[in-house]
Amino acid sequence: MRRLLGLLAGAILVVIGFPACESAPARLVGAGDIASCTLTGDSATAEVVEGIAGTVVTFGDNVYPDGTSGQFASCYGPTWGRHDGRVRPAPGNHDYRTAGASGYFGYFGDRAGPSGVGYYFYDVGSWRVFSLNSEANIAAGADFVRRNAGGKRCIAAYWHRPLVSSGPHGNSPSMLPLWQAVYDVGGDVVLNGHDHTYERFAELGRDGAPRVGGMREIIVGTGGAGLYSHTTVKAGSQVRSAEAYGVISVDLRTDGYSWRFHPVDGETFSDSGSGSCD
Repeated sequence: MRRLLGLLAGAILVVIGFPACESAPARLVGAGDIASCTLTGDSATAEVVEGIAGTVVTFGDNVYPDGTSGQFASCYGPTWGRHDGRVRPAPGNHDYRTAGASGYFGYFGDRAGPSGVGYYFYDVGSWRVFSLNSEANIAAGADFVRRNAGGKRCIAAYWHRPLVSSGPHGNSPSMLPLWQAVYDVGGDVVLNGHDHTYERFAELGRDGAPRVGGMREIIVGTGGAGLYSHTTVKAGSQVRSAEAYGVISVDLRTDGYSWRFHPVDGETFSDSGSGSCD
């Protein structure tokens, strides 16, 4: 039923998006909560990304502490900046510590979608992928998803704040409009950051509670900023790590997807699995 509703919602299209690099495989690779000039985790995760082909995605809080133009140039640029030619970012709350996230939009330019908006879509293989804004324009972003599903069978999305999290930030009910919009158009997997941990959930329903046949959420706030600990374990949480920096790769097939967490050198934690397009 939610697939049918999604097809109807996508009948009127507004074509705003950016194609993935033609040479890239049907794969997303990335993390959130990335760069700081006072830490070295982002250098290590940038090296991991270097060895994985695909479209590079960020799940917000690209640079600490304030997302200024100078911090992007001095802290993000020397590490993850090497991937700028294939990056498709999303903003986070630290990016918005600079008014209007002007440092973020100024650094990424067209790769971040229309300036000041913070949401856009593109296609990777047979998948439609949405980068969304958890910090501003939430209702407009949800409407954008509903209008631009494009009748795709397989849909992924990413933004900064997770709907459900066992980390110290906990759940973010304000994200429900984005979650429900992606869910209603037949979304399959959502990637987030914000809590500096790795956490993979079972499929969740429209309300964020566990539901077979729902939409999977994976938190990957392990891009380089200081790691957190998990606090209250939430329903549906299946795998958690608060010890390892790393990135996730998500391979996008015509009938489903598979994921793998890639830790930095010296760490052993990993996670992998697969899901189908409903």
